[in-house]
Amino acid sequence: MAGIDENAAAAEDSGDFDFLIVSHEDGGILDLFKFLAFNNPDSGAKFLKSFRGGGRAVGEDVLFGDGDHRWVIVVSIIVRKIIKVLGKPMEWFGYVVEFFLNLLSLNGNFLGLLSNFLHGKVVMPKRGSDTFISAIGHLDGRIDLFKIESPSDEINQNEVDITTGNRALMDLCMMASKLSYENAKVVKNIVDLHWKMHFVDFYNCWNDYQKERSTQVFIMCDKPKDANFILVSFRGTEPFDADDWITDFDYSWYEIPKLGKVHMGFLEALGLGNRLNAPTFQAHLQSRKVKHSNLNGGNSSKSHLSSPTIGSSQSSDSAAEEEEEALVPVMGGEMTAYYAVKSKLKELLEENKNAKFIVTGHSLGGALAILFPTVLVLHGEEKLMERFSCVYTFGQPRIGNGELGKYMEAHLEKPEPKYFRMVYCNDLVPRLPYDDKTFLYKHFGVCMYYNSLYIERKVEEEPNRNYFGWRFLIPEYLNSAWELVRSFVTGYVYGSEYRESWESFMLRVVGLAIPGLSDHSPVDYVNSIRLGRGRSVEMASF
Repeated sequence: MAGIDENAAAAEDSGDFDFLIVSHEDGGILDLFKFLAFNNPDSGAKFLKSFRGGGRAVGEDVLFGDGDHRWVIVVSIIVRKIIKVLGKPMEWFGYVVEFFLNLLSLNGNFLGLLSNFLHGKVVMPKRGSDTFISAIGHLDGRIDLFKIESPSDEINQNEVDITTGNRALMDLCMMASKLSYENAKVVKNIVDLHWKMHFVDFYNCWNDYQKERSTQVFIMCDKPKDANFILVSFRGTEPFDADDWITDFDYSWYEIPKLGKVHMGFLEALGLGNRLNAPTFQAHLQSRKVKHSNLNGGNSSKSHLSSPTIGSSQSSDSAAEEEEEALVPVMGGEMTAYYAVKSKLKELLEENKNAKFIVTGHSLGGALAILFPTVLVLHGEEKLMERFSCVYTFGQPRIGNGELGKYMEAHLEKPEPKYFRMVYCNDLVPRLPYDDKTFLYKHFGVCMYYNSLYIERKVEEEPNRNYFGWRFLIPEYLNSAWELVRSFVTGYVYGSEYRESWESFMLRVVGLAIPGLSDHSPVDYVNSIRLGRGRSVEMASF
């Protein structure tokens, strides 16, 4: 975290803005113990870096708060330290698991693989090919959309009322969110050949803090010309990607004046800053009309201004508008998700005059899905937002505080709700980061909560909002056991398309030890949408 200290002076010079960085890299276990047990400020300062209103501070809200505040930080840091240590083994294990899963599926499972081996006809999987499926895809192998006549018909009704069972749009968004975990070739094949829609592009985007292309997003339309809708789907937390899980457990935030506090890791995933150079957040979030080039090249982009030339005949209004534009730092010379998607959306909306756009995502992808229009509003992209239809997220973590929620609800709930957040039962990810009086992370938008019987109800917040509530502990374990039993019978009760794979069954077994982990699987989100039914009398989940 030396970069934060080195950039403190630069932050001070760049204006009044606040941020808090919770680092898991600097201090050791002894420092954690001193911080938790004795509220030692020197130990706490190794994990907490902040900048407040033009002056330096070191996480006073937490350092001088009570123990309940500190233990949340300590748990977060310990979890992230463990994940960091396991990062490479997780990556290698993921490669082995996905190779093995694809080896089995391409050869007809165990007996087919044995037969092909004996006959010398084993089909070897090739990562990145149109037959190589992700671990998420093996958990839930369904690729066909819900049986409806046309998703675009429901979208064009301009009455996206989630409480009345708009299954078509919800299902399309969930399936697109699940599909985003696949490689570009698989995505294109399913969109074009199975859904009979139009694949536009797949972006592998740069995260300057992680120094890698770790943000993936694809864009599709319902048809190649005269499209009714454009859908943007962000990839979520990959099961074997340590950086994704570290981001989910991160509590760092950046405060945008008049908007509120926003999760710093999610801003970095969109390519809107780097905590090692904190002023980059301000530069990106205050800039408007930023232009990017070479987006179609897939590797790089450049930020530049369209400055008026000396002697040009531009109007005074246009010249003033140009003067307001600010230079955005290039993030490692690479294409970033926010600018890539925004640029392509403008192009597509210009070509398709009647189209509106939808944004969706599961897990971390859901956080990016709601953060994307949030930044569009912040940047004053009125023309784009006029063509905005809605956001659907599934198992999404919190992205900011209550102030941010109120700001966005004013823009996304009038004249009708445009942000819908789906939560299945004990899914742990929507209950992160922690919602307490220190960090104040809050959900907003319309929340559709599904219990383990796939009964839905509209709530302001899911039960057990912080996951670690002790009174929910026994019910969580009982629920995990019930879900394991249910996985054996769902296919017989509802039909073959609901029969769970052996991979999903194994995840249910893991869920017996970590309740809420298996609930994050796309399996239950797809089932909730397709089997979900409303309830007039509120009742807690089993």
